[in-house]
Amino acid sequence: MKYPVLKALCLFIVLNCALHAQTDTNENALSHKIDDYLSTSVANGYSGSVLVAKAGEVILSKGYGWANRAEKVPNSPSIIFNVGSVTKQFTAAAILKLMEEGKLAMSDKIKMYFPKAPLDKQDITIHQLLTHTSGISPQTGGFRYDEASKDTFLEEFYQAELMYAPGTRHTYANANYILLAAIIEKVSQQDFESYLRDAFWEPLQMNHTGYKSIGHNSEQFAHGYYYHYTDGEWRDWGTTQKYLPHTSHHWYSIGKGDIYSTVEDLYKWHLALENNTVLRAETKQLMERAHVPENEEKTSFYGYGWAIFNSKNNTKIVAHNGSNGIYFSDFVRFVEDDLVVVALSNIILNPQSENVAWEIASMAMDREYHPNPIPKNKYELVFDFMRTNTPNEVNKLPKFIKNNTGASINDKALLNRIGFKQVSENKDFEWGIALLKLNTDLFPDDGNLWDSLGEGYYILKDGGNAIRSFKKALELQPATNCYWCENSTSRLEQLSAK
Repeated sequence: MKYPVLKALCLFIVLNCALHAQTDTNENALSHKIDDYLSTSVANGYSGSVLVAKAGEVILSKGYGWANRAEKVPNSPSIIFNVGSVTKQFTAAAILKLMEEGKLAMSDKIKMYFPKAPLDKQDITIHQLLTHTSGISPQTGGFRYDEASKDTFLEEFYQAELMYAPGTRHTYANANYILLAAIIEKVSQQDFESYLRDAFWEPLQMNHTGYKSIGHNSEQFAHGYYYHYTDGEWRDWGTTQKYLPHTSHHWYSIGKGDIYSTVEDLYKWHLALENNTVLRAETKQLMERAHVPENEEKTSFYGYGWAIFNSKNNTKIVAHNGSNGIYFSDFVRFVEDDLVVVALSNIILNPQSENVAWEIASMAMDREYHPNPIPKNKYELVFDFMRTNTPNEVNKLPKFIKNNTGASINDKALLNRIGFKQVSENKDFEWGIALLKLNTDLFPDDGNLWDSLGEGYYILKDGGNAIRSFKKALELQPATNCYWCENSTSRLEQLSAK
């Protein structure tokens, strides 16, 4: 080998090693920045597991906070969470898999599968169910954990009044995906979970993903937590399996939500989609196509079980989130930037705690971006203030909230709920009235808040202040639908009689 060639080869090796070293340094810096953001947020109550991968390399995979507070089980990448409506992509993928097998088509009308469907719904297509363009209302179907047979749900679907003609526009409605689950069972001749397990989860070794079947230690499931504003404390909701026993009588839940999984399993699913392992390339493209706009501005579209939109750099994002009101999940794939963020949480603190995946994505796309830590839950902050101050200092509360969250009190229900409970449940009358009075100072044009204040005074038998508050509530009544006017009027009549 001649020396010039040898020198060139050595230079290439040195530059290549330097490039890899620089990449590793950048990824380590990003990992530390993400970890610092989440670890700092744990002090304010954040709890969950996160996985971030770029160009096929996992940058961070870690748990934060507790999966089970009582038993001191920490969250980790292998802890199992309810993923909410992230479920919909699996339902959509099952339909597409059956299409690949030649067992159905996107243009099929539901009368093919449900001959009893009424005339106004017979021609709803599978495509319309997948894209939420069937016209069915979001109110169709009952509470997710109430028992209901498949026949019960189908009858409710048949009897529901359509909001508009099928195919006219998009309205996100869970009933669409529940009906898709029924189609999957009818076509595959398997129950919903068994088909998903055979078609996807077992082949991909997604061993901690399922719906109702449980073959895992109970400690692997994250307990959900919520703040009880009446008593001012965090409560353990338990796990989803407590509310979804292994029966076939939960057809308000199936297909649209409540699948459980881990960040590690969902990353396996992402890789399978990227590598066309479980669906053909053309089928995946159909799944991730921007089929219908989700809003009038046409900034967001719905595919099949995914939302589709563009990043600030005009690159394609395929994403979906989900929640049952206790757990929150976000699965964000920057498919052209080869970046994926999976964030699963067993607690909802505030909008910031639901924005974790996007804050992480912003850090990954912009090295100079540094998000603020997730703040405490506002209800918890109010109780923190109450425990360290007197009712006479209530006017300091708005500043306290803003200093701790970065935002003013903009939720009229916050002080109304806490204050009214303090009075009505004989907890702390002084604090209850102080909070209700402050709320009318912050939102003086809301008659409902004046009615609540009047009710507080009425309970305390302070007739003069009660009368003034109820009169103010009636002065502020809207032209229609005054839901507090009946109470204010009735109370004034009672006080006048006395």
